[in-house]
Amino acid sequence: MSLQQDIMTALKEAMKAKDQTALTALRAVKSAILLAKTESGAGDELTEEQELKILQKQVKQRKDSAALYIEQGRQDLAGPELAEVDVISQFLPEALSEEEIEKVVVMTIEQIGAEGMKDMGKVMGAVSKQLAGQADGKTISNIVRAKLS
Repeated sequence: MSLQQDIMTALKEAMKAKDQTALTALRAVKSAILLAKTESGAGDELTEEQELKILQKQVKQRKDSAALYIEQGRQDLAGPELAEVDVISQFLPEALSEEEIEKVVVMTIEQIGAEGMKDMGKVMGAVSKQLAGQADGKTISNIVRAKLS
């Protein structure tokens, strides 16, 4: 079953349970997927990698919003955003720990033969592709930067 079908099933369940938080989050994801499908040049179906990128983007948007709300002392607005993050995150693969990401980064640096910050783009591209959906780009970037400097 594809990710889109899983989301539709969860959306139906949220409707039956009258779970407004889940409904809001899942409708936003469904909308983002439909929008990606209708973009020029996109085919009828999205690849699993594209679907994961959409989910990651949705999670990141909500985390960023929640961080801003918390910074401004608006816990009443941050709570729903974080609840939506939990709903969307259940469709993402299990996130890797920093130690596991670090192992992949070190292995990739050795394979590529990277020798400094000038090779960061090559390493980032390879690691990001390998860990698609399992690690945040910012975390990967910080680890790569630390290993190359």
